[in-house]
This record gives sequence, C-alpha cells and structure tokens, in this order.
Amino acid sequence: MSNFFGTDGIRGEVGKSPITADVLLKVGWAVGSVLREQNENPSVIIGKDTRVSGYLFESALEAGFLSAGVNVGLLGPMPSPAIAYLTKAFRASAGVVISASHNPFQDNGVKFFSSMGVKLSDDTQKAIEKKIAMPMVSVDSASIGKAKRYEQALGRYVEFCKSTFDKSLNLSDLKIVIDCANGATYHIAEDVFTELGATVIMINNSPDGYNINFNCGATDTLHLQKEVIEHNADIGIAFDGDGDRLIMVDHKGEKVDGDELVCIIGNAWKESGDLKSDTVVGTKMTNLGIRKALSDNGINFIEANVGDRYVMDQMIKNKAILGGEGSGHIICLNKSTSGDAIIASLQVLEVLAKSGKTLLDLKSRMTKYPQVLINVKTDVKIDFNKDSKLTQAIKSLESKLSETGRILIRESGTEPLIRIMVESTNNDLANESAEQLAEIVKSM
Repeated sequence: MSNFFGTDGIRGEVGKSPITADVLLKVGWAVGSVLREQNENPSVIIGKDTRVSGYLFESALEAGFLSAGVNVGLLGPMPSPAIAYLTKAFRASAGVVISASHNPFQDNGVKFFSSMGVKLSDDTQKAIEKKIAMPMVSVDSASIGKAKRYEQALGRYVEFCKSTFDKSLNLSDLKIVIDCANGATYHIAEDVFTELGATVIMINNSPDGYNINFNCGATDTLHLQKEVIEHNADIGIAFDGDGDRLIMVDHKGEKVDGDELVCIIGNAWKESGDLKSDTVVGTKMTNLGIRKALSDNGINFIEANVGDRYVMDQMIKNKAILGGEGSGHIICLNKSTSGDAIIASLQVLEVLAKSGKTLLDLKSRMTKYPQVLINVKTDVKIDFNKDSKLTQAIKSLESKLSETGRILIRESGTEPLIRIMVESTNNDLANESAEQLAEIVKSM
C-alpha cells in the first residue's frame, strides 16, 4: 500500500476504502505497532471533529491501538491544532485527528501528529504503510492497551490559546462575529475570545453531525459577511471544520484571506523586530500582490508547494516562524507547532490592538492582483508536461499575460479535482484564460 498517506493524512468518502471501519481498525493497529517498536509504554490521544462518522472511526481506531498494546486517551470533538498541542502536553507518543477538515460531512479522514506535535516523518509513514500490508495480529490479553477519557483537555487548550496573546492587552473594544463552521471549535472559540474581553456573537456553532462546513465557515464566508454588517461588528472570524483554517472579515463586510492575514502579521512582526530571518513562507498560489507588499517591507518570500506540510518544511529549512496559504492555513511557529486558526486570529487581533488600526486599514497596505480559480472535477490522471493541447494553450496564454500574470494548474491533494489558477493585472484576461484552460481539462 504505497502512498497510503496523502498530503494531509488519509482522507476520502465515508464507506469507500480507505475510509471504512475495517481499514481504519487496521491503520490503528499498524500505527500502534510502529509506536510499540519505538516506545516502551506507548500512548496516543484521539480527537475528532463533529461529523457523524467520527463516532464510528473513533471506535475503530481505538480498537486498533488497544490491540497493538497502546494506551488511548479519548478527547472527543477537538480542533486539529489542539491535538498537536495536547499530544506534546500530555506526553503522548502520537496524536490522532479524525477529520476531513474543510470537506463536507460525507468525507472523513485521519491525520497524525508525532510526540512533538508535528506531522509524522516520511520514514514513520513508510514504516506504517509496511505494517498495513502485513496480517493484523493482536498482542496477548495481558498486553492489551487501556482507554480513558480526558475531561480536562478542553480547558487546557483554551488557556494555551489565550497565553499566545499579549497579556498587557485585551479585546474589550471589539465586537466580533465568530463562525465555527459547525465544527470542532464550536465549544471552544467563544470561551477564548470572551475571556480576553471581546463582545462575541457566535454563528454556526450548533453541529448536528451533518452540517459541518455547509454554507458556512472559512470555505464560505457569505453568512459571516452578512452578520458582520447586520451587527455593526468590528470584525468577523471564520474557522473551518477542524479549526486549522482562518478567514476574516473587516467591518465593511469584505473578506480578508489567508495570504492577506499572513502579510498583516508578517509586516507587524517585521516592524517590531520579531520576524525571525525576515522571512515569510507562502505557496505557489500566493498572490503576486502579496509578494510585492512583503518585498516592499524588506521581507523575503519563500515559495512552497501547496499544502501546510510543505509550507512547514520550507519554514524549518529557512528558519522562518511565519507561513501560510490563501485558504487560511497560517502557521506561527513561535506560538504553536502547527497551523492553528484560533491562535492565528489572536495574532491578527493583537496587531489591531497595538496599532489602533482596523483590519481594513491593514489590508489596504497591499493590492492583490485579480486571481481566478476554477476547480474541474475529474478522475482522469493528467500529465501536465506531456499533454500537447494543454501545454500549447498554457504557453500561448502565458505570452499574453507576460510578466504581469501567471498560470498554475495542479491536482488537489485532498479531492478529485484539477485546480486552475490564473493571475493577472487584467481581470478580463485572467477570466478568459482560466475558462479556456478549464474547457481543455474537461475535454480530456
């Protein structure tokens, strides 16, 4: 089973391999077996988002770990970055998140954190894949692991989030609308922001197992934008289903994406002397306007492949403490070991509190190039280097865009999609180019 792990763990449609109870039972056993080889008394903690299938897969993974002789701590609904933090805080051998992040409830997945609260190494993943290919053999009855529920985990994470915000400041001047996407932050976010003094209006914080990410959250901010205007709020904050993506809304109801938020934090940290290496990491999708704004402020921009795993790799390689994606994955390595939407939002709010400026003011310091994104659903494997029709079209369009634009076509790492991105100072040209490329991909 090579390449069992995708760019962000194991993910797919519930009921179809590998997102079935029997496969995830085997995955739990395989991961547990590797941990037993690496640790004398291994333990894992398991958290999940609010999908109805989470109960099923929590039980399957728990049984797999116990049969491998690994002790299990069950945390219930908890954001992915909370698992990263709590794995280290509880001194567990690994952390497990049952989630499909921003995907609809029909999907689910599993991702893992090491004992240090970071994604598993490639070597560990390969060792797990080898185990998955072997017959499952349980340890003897005297060696079976034990399971328990950690009741204090939520409170510990709330306090950790609050600790990343400057203690000399508070949020008493802000009215904030928070959209939890009916996901894993639904019972956490309000406590964090109200305890720091903000007036908070909560929306999409009543999960029923099926409404996670449905017309809400970081992937669909229209509801949040409307609520910010209606409540005359200072700011809106949107999380995704597992709490690792952040999109914000300014007081005019305008969306502020992950690229812009990274730029706001980066500029502030540069001016305060806190931006290590004067470097920010983004991805191939990062807007050209954002790159220019960073450069104008003396900040180096490093381009990574799309995916928070690759952003993290480049951050470590270049000794950077800040990185992110337009989708809202923002990593503040001086605050946490993984992308954390609550913590990232607090860093933006700290910039607002210290500067006395609005989010709109800070956003206005940069001018984004028009960027057109089209997703084409396809199960066909496309060789972007060999398909002559597509290659010729890209070359022709790139010559029209010249140096004021660019084209990026890639396969999604989490869904059966081809993602087409065209960026240009000419919005009409960007739209025409993206639509032309989408038609070619659809015809393949």
